Order: sequence, then structure tokens, then C-alpha cells
Amino acid sequence: MNENCIFCRIVAGKLPSRKLFEDDDIIAIHDIHPVAPVHFMLIPKIHIESLLHAEEDHQAVLGKMMVLAPRLAKEEGLQDGFRTIINTGRAGGQEVMHLHMHVIGGKDRLPPMLVRI
Repeated sequence: MNENCIFCRIVAGKLPSRKLFEDDDIIAIHDIHPVAPVHFMLIPKIHIESLLHAEEDHQAVLGKMMVLAPRLAKEEGLQDGFRTIINTGRAGGQEVMHLHMHVIGGKDRLPPMLVRI
């Protein structure tokens, strides 16, 4: 556990969260600043700084996140689709340096993710 990491502190029960799911490997919590009617995050309990830091040892937990995301999305009413986002590094928009996946939806259609330049 990284004491300076907000997600590590949530995983350890030292900070409150609105938990959606938890098992031995992953915690899913509602985002405190949602950008859509449904916005939650899947967070591996092991501290992995970002996707740039993912290694072969992390395959099982990352695969589990990919399978869990649609299950939880459906349970949250996202039958028609949703967006998954993993921001990686500061340049990629990552704000908390602990790998996490956003699951966002609940609108008829989400706006485009990026604007063409």
C-alpha cells in the first residue's frame, strides 16, 4: 500500500467511498465527481501506478477488470452501452497515480470523447 495514494487509502478502508463492488482483487466505487448519470471506477487493490507500469504479473487482475466492467455496467442500467476510460500518466489525463478504469454512461448518447485537431 502507498500511504500517499488516495485509492490505496480507500482500499484499506481509511477513507470513505460509495462502494459498488469489492472482492479480493478489485474495488469498484462511484466517482465523487460524475460526468454522467452513471460513473464508477474499477480499481485494482494492488498499487499499479498507471497502465505504463502494468506487467505480466498484472494480467489476471486487468483481465478481471475488463470482464467485471460490463457486468457492473449492466447492473447499473447501462444496457445500451457505456464508455470505459483508462487515463495513463499526466499527459494522458491521469489525476490519481493508481491505475483505474472509469465506466461512464446513462445518457442516450455520450458526446465525442475527443475533438479532431
